[in-house]
Amino acid sequence: MRHALSTTDGNTAMMYAGDTPWHGLGTQLDEPATSWEAIEAAGLNYRVDLKPIYTGDGTLIPQRKAVVRDDSRVVLGVVGNSYQPVQNYQSFGFLDSIVADGQLRYHTAGALGKGEKIWMLAKLPGEIRIKDSEDVTEQFLLLSNSHDGSSALRVFFTPIRVVCANTLGLAERRGRGQGVSVVHKGDLAAKVGEAQKILGLATKFYDSVEERINHLANHYPSREQLTGYFERLYPDQDGAKNKRAENVRSELFKLFEEGRGQNIPETKLTTWAAFNAVTEFVDHHRTTRGKTDRDRASSRLESAWFGSGASLKAKAWDEALDLAV
Repeated sequence: MRHALSTTDGNTAMMYAGDTPWHGLGTQLDEPATSWEAIEAAGLNYRVDLKPIYTGDGTLIPQRKAVVRDDSRVVLGVVGNSYQPVQNYQSFGFLDSIVADGQLRYHTAGALGKGEKIWMLAKLPGEIRIKDSEDVTEQFLLLSNSHDGSSALRVFFTPIRVVCANTLGLAERRGRGQGVSVVHKGDLAAKVGEAQKILGLATKFYDSVEERINHLANHYPSREQLTGYFERLYPDQDGAKNKRAENVRSELFKLFEEGRGQNIPETKLTTWAAFNAVTEFVDHHRTTRGKTDRDRASSRLESAWFGSGASLKAKAWDEALDLAV
C-alpha cells in the first residue's frame, strides 16, 4: 500500500482502489480500503479546530470563529458559535455505521481546495443490469462534508455506469429521496441512528432507479425529440443563436452516437443513451478552469458531484424521464 501526504500549501491528496477513476486523481491502493486506510492514503488525517477571531486592534469578534486545519494552520472558513465541526474520522465513522458488519469499502476519497470539503465514495452490494445486457450500473454512496460552514454532512445515492465510469447523479425530482443531511449542530454520535436509515432509503432508491433506467432504455427518441432534449439542456438565449450552446449540442449528438458504452446493442440510440451523452460530457469533456491538469480535474470533479455539472445531470435526468413518457 502507498500513502499520500498533504502538500505543504494545505492542499490534500486523494486515494482510489482498483482502476484509475475517471477524474484521474489520487494514490492507488491494491484493494478497496477500510476507513482508516482511506483516511491515511487520501491525506485526510488532519483535524480542524475552532479558533477565536480578533480585529486588527485586538478586539474579540464574539459571534464568529475560524475553522483551522491543525497540520497546516490554514483557515478553512469562518462560522457562527453554534457550529460544531465534524472531523474527518467522524465522517468516515458515520459512513461505517451504515453497514453493521463493517464490510463497507471505500473506493475513492479526497478533499477539494485546501481541505475545506472532503468526500468519500463507497460501494454498496448489488448492481443494475440494463435489459439483461452488459450495460451495468453499480450502486454507490457518496459522502461529503465541509469545514467552512458551506454545507451539512450529506450522503448521496450515486449510481456509476461501469462501461464509461459516468457518475449519474440522479437527483430524483430536485433532490427528493436523494440522500440524507446532518447539520453541524449538536452531537454527531446521537445522530448515528440516522445513518441506519440510509440502507433502507438506498434500497428503495435503487429499486426505483432500475425500473426507470430500463424504461429509458426501452424508449427510442426521434431526431426531433433528441434535438428538443439537448436544446432544453443547452438553449439559445432570447431566441438568438448561441455558438457555444450550438457547439455543445453538436458534441452531445456525437456522444449519443459514438460515446463511451454507446455501442451496446440493447441500449444504443435510446433515451438512456441520450442521458449518458450528457453525463459523459459533464464528467469527461466539459471545459473547466485551472492552472494545471490536476487543478482542472479537481474542478471537474467538484462540478460533476456538487456544482453546476451535478445540476445539469439532474435536469438531464428529469428531462429524459419526461421524454420517455
